[in-house]
Amino acid sequence: MNEQVVPEQRVIPRQQRSLATVDVILEAAAQVLEITGEAGFNTNAIAERAGVGIGSIYRYFPDKHAILVEMGRREMARVGAELTIDPGPKAGSLAPDRQAIRTFLRAFGERTRARRVVVLALLGQLSAGELQAAFAQAEAGMASRSGTPLDRIQLFVLSRALLGAMRAAVLEDADFLLSQQFEDELVLLSRTYASAASRRLYD
Repeated sequence: MNEQVVPEQRVIPRQQRSLATVDVILEAAAQVLEITGEAGFNTNAIAERAGVGIGSIYRYFPDKHAILVEMGRREMARVGAELTIDPGPKAGSLAPDRQAIRTFLRAFGERTRARRVVVLALLGQLSAGELQAAFAQAEAGMASRSGTPLDRIQLFVLSRALLGAMRAAVLEDADFLLSQQFEDELVLLSRTYASAASRRLYD
């Protein structure tokens, strides 16, 4: 079914009711994407799944691409916030670096179809400044969880290496994305680099 022509002006949700409606729309969008894939993802399907009129969708989003981008922005913010929270070590808890890596890998939960499409949409939309801000959150989390102090450039290299590998796994639909071995390899990469960087093992 074709999507309807929409007006140019959008409403920015501020009141609690509007915010709740947007939350419902975004959750419905994730469900539609995971169930039907990109081929069945459209505003009509989202509206039906959310139990709202199509006008409610277009009140806040100009098209389905904007919905994907907002889903990605929210997930980035959630992951960034989780990484910057440092509750301190607890008995039986994961090592800090492993916890940070697992947080990224588990973004979007088990919604593998949704993850790939949202990541693609987000990468095509974010400005250089927004990407830098997103990486800054990741770097802050890595710095607070690393037993080895790293400087600004070292954090840049490590964060891009780790996130680049994760992003490639998402975009290439790697069947090992959520596997224990992939997580272990990323932890090994992080610890090996941090150890070498701290000892300045350069030729």
